[in-house]
Amino acid sequence: MTAFIALLRAVNVGGTGKLPMATLKTFCETAGLTKVRTYIASGNVVFESRLPEAKVKALLEARLLDYAGKKVDVLVRTAAEMAPVVAANPFADRPGTCTVAIFVDVAPPGDAIEKAIGRSDEEMVLGKREIYVAYSEGIADSKLKIPAAKAGTGRNMNTVAKLATMAAAL
Repeated sequence: MTAFIALLRAVNVGGTGKLPMATLKTFCETAGLTKVRTYIASGNVVFESRLPEAKVKALLEARLLDYAGKKVDVLVRTAAEMAPVVAANPFADRPGTCTVAIFVDVAPPGDAIEKAIGRSDEEMVLGKREIYVAYSEGIADSKLKIPAAKAGTGRNMNTVAKLATMAAAL
């Protein structure tokens, strides 16, 4: 069995609408995923499955489409993939609440940082399938838009670390 982390895009923070984490847990369990645990009400779920990543993603997106009536993007990582995201954080010396990993399905293009707009004092570094962002003035007032991350979803590094720990414990 492989331990996975699924990150739902725009759930309970705008765009898609409300999804109780108990409902998400039930979706996962009835889909045959095991050891299902959710973390905070922003669409984070950890579980085990024998299915490959692409099938897990498709399964969850299909169930969420039925529930929400519109597409809900799901970004999936294995526990083995999430641990290096934490370890590679180029902003580890900054508060985890002010640094973010934006998860995307494929490697971000090399010009993703140059194509970002609305940039103030944010710092960005490309990862393997994520874009790290440090917000020195805080996230709330930032106008930063990263076209390469449009279909991605961000989590602050405290959340990323917690999810990595939860998945490793499965």
